[in-house]
Amino acid sequence: MPTARLTKSHVDRIAASNRDTIYWDESLPGFGLRVKTTGVKSFVVQYRNRQTGRSKRKTLGRYGPTMSLQAARDLARSLLADVIRGEDPVANAQAVRRSPDVFELAKLYMTEHAIPKKRQGSVRNDQSMLDGYILPKLGKLRVVAVGNQDVQKLHNQMRQTPYQANRTLALLSKMFELSVRWGMRSDNPARGVEKFPEEKRDRWLSDEELSRLLAALAEHPNQVAAEAIRLQLLTGARIGEVLTAKWTDFDIERGVWTKPSHHTKQKRREHLPLSSASCELLRRIREARAAKSAWLFPGRSPERPYKDLKVFWRSVTLAADLKDYRIHDNRHTHASHLVSSGLSLPIVGRLLGHTNPSTTQRYAHLADDPLRHAADIIGNKIKDQDAEL
Repeated sequence: MPTARLTKSHVDRIAASNRDTIYWDESLPGFGLRVKTTGVKSFVVQYRNRQTGRSKRKTLGRYGPTMSLQAARDLARSLLADVIRGEDPVANAQAVRRSPDVFELAKLYMTEHAIPKKRQGSVRNDQSMLDGYILPKLGKLRVVAVGNQDVQKLHNQMRQTPYQANRTLALLSKMFELSVRWGMRSDNPARGVEKFPEEKRDRWLSDEELSRLLAALAEHPNQVAAEAIRLQLLTGARIGEVLTAKWTDFDIERGVWTKPSHHTKQKRREHLPLSSASCELLRRIREARAAKSAWLFPGRSPERPYKDLKVFWRSVTLAADLKDYRIHDNRHTHASHLVSSGLSLPIVGRLLGHTNPSTTQRYAHLADDPLRHAADIIGNKIKDQDAEL
């Protein structure tokens, strides 16, 4: 193979011969220009693997507008420096081509992590985010090829729905954290992507709205679903905990609901004291259904729990004329009425199963109501005394 001092003018003048020819650069050993019989010119780099001694050749790119001689020489110099440090650019490229893509990582995440370790509702949410946002954008990329910019771009595209964007980012971060553990890559490309600010929902029912909701529940033909909502309002439980509750979880005589760890968000067993109204509701449900199912709220088949309340909830909130009010907001209603009645934030937090006190802090301003009422007692007394003078 000929050796030459490769310059732009020389590269432009080299013509095709009757066989493929590589012209090696005198100034940078291992860097060359390959000219095919068709006249196509490409830059190559050749080196010897320091561990195996095998000679390797890698094509850098085709000479033309997208790759100049200087750009190719700079790239070759960088790759040859990697070889000196013990790396193998050809083997690295082959490893990337053979590495799993994000579709495969998502499948592994679901089967090895989400399904065995998360609640059913969380598993459904993960699959929905994968199908709706992550896989359409990143699915075909190799796991090792996904960069911080790819994650940042996907997150930015979801800026109109900040809550969903942040949940999707959290899912990506967990997936790539696991990919590091599973040896697919060495770092997490989702780390460092800043979350969007989120507005916490402060929606709960006033006394008058609560009366309308209870009336709509009483009049609805689907009393199984209505009873589930009543129990949620009485206990402040998450709707998933209510729908997956079994009769064996309740000790009605002692007034205790023992939530299994696999049903709670914190993945730990919780013992929730039940009010007399909750116990009365449970007795009524038990008598009406004669305990024909292990589930408190069975679905169409007594073998399975009630699953979806979306259609029911839409009809109830419409009948009660409640705007922008979700099923989950029943927890806020439960907590807000407790706090405004004088219960302390730590007590309410324990009833709701909050592990972080800051989660309950959103109700702090409601604690002013009983304090203001107490302050008004002395205020009214003084006012009455002044009126008598």
